[in-house]
Amino acid sequence: MAKSDTDRLDELEILAAHQARIIEDLNDTVIRQGRAIDRLERLVEALVERFRTVEEQVQSGVPVAKPPHW
Repeated sequence: MAKSDTDRLDELEILAAHQARIIEDLNDTVIRQGRAIDRLERLVEALVERFRTVEEQVQSGVPVAKPPHW
């Protein structure tokens, strides 16, 4: 049995509403992931800076010249 134009239009409207909701959910996910990536990038930069600071402190205590027994 063929569907009436009204039934077909209703199905299309329902489909469009579901797709709009999915797009909105995906957009929210992308925004949330973008914020998480930004936060993680800042954290990595801070850790790299801390590592460089510790590395400089450790290297400054290491003698450059060979020990006398060489």
